[in-house]
Amino acid sequence: MHGVTDNVARSRFELEEEGKLAFSEYRQQGNVLVLPHVEADPALRGKGTAGRLMEGTMALVKERGLKVQPVCGYAVAWLQRHPEWAEQVEGS
Repeated sequence: MHGVTDNVARSRFELEEEGKLAFSEYRQQGNVLVLPHVEADPALRGKGTAGRLMEGTMALVKERGLKVQPVCGYAVAWLQRHPEWAEQVEGS
């Protein structure tokens, strides 16, 4: 299990590690989730948490039959480094 949850009320995917939170905000437009912002608590930075968050986010996106449109620079760069998720990226 990827540990990522969908906080529908806040429109973001969340991953808690070490009692701290990383999250990726989203905005749904039809079958596309726009990802404008990814953030990890400073205590989690450099530990791979944001990458695990993106992995879990993409797994949920795929399970739901959706696509993503990354806007956040981190999300764009992460997806470029992980071509296995290319078919979930809008316009690919």
